[in-house]
Amino acid sequence: MWKFIAICLIVLVFLIAVGHTQVPIINPVKPKVGMSLAIGSKSGFGSEIACNFTNLASGLPFDLRVGIGYAHVTPGDPIAARRIFINDATNGVPEANGRNWDYKLDVIVPMNGFLLGKTSFYGGPRYSRFTANFRYVGGNEDFDVRSNQWGVGGGLESAFAITPRFDLMVTTGVDYLPSAELKGHDTSYNPNRETGKERDDYTFADADEAINQPKLEMKLLLGLKYNF
Repeated sequence: MWKFIAICLIVLVFLIAVGHTQVPIINPVKPKVGMSLAIGSKSGFGSEIACNFTNLASGLPFDLRVGIGYAHVTPGDPIAARRIFINDATNGVPEANGRNWDYKLDVIVPMNGFLLGKTSFYGGPRYSRFTANFRYVGGNEDFDVRSNQWGVGGGLESAFAITPRFDLMVTTGVDYLPSAELKGHDTSYNPNRETGKERDDYTFADADEAINQPKLEMKLLLGLKYNF
């Protein structure tokens, strides 16, 4: 996550510098901040909270947003996960749940008049922290499988003014996250087979099929934005 924060800061400084050097500041603008909260579908029920920055530099044709999201997701196949990451035991009643934390930096480009309301295109880097938990009641097994992924995402967002301070937000988009190393119970599977610590003859393809780590994540969110 610290790498993601560092990248956000570098991009922010660079874009502000570009805006100041390329456009003469005749009428200085005042930067504005907005906070938004949205809920909906993110390959599972989830939510996002974000901070928007507008008018960062005079003449800069886009805004910036930094956000964090959370979603309940399908973890994968508990029977296959146990076999691939632990042992061949079959006792116990399997229970499974999955969760995903995601972090994003968006460049937001207004497209006024494209659709109803104030519509913008957004896109930027993504960082995901996925956890699948598998528990076998009566089988004395409870373990997590985790992966951390870098990716990209983008989409369209429309804002409808409710009051001078509040906007209703409708967001659609997709995030693409390439497969990453899966780790669990002293076992790991790397897509490049460089640092993996596999069990028996299982491969990353086997682990990736058993565990539902994020890949192509569709989003449809409804939220509110407060403009300070």
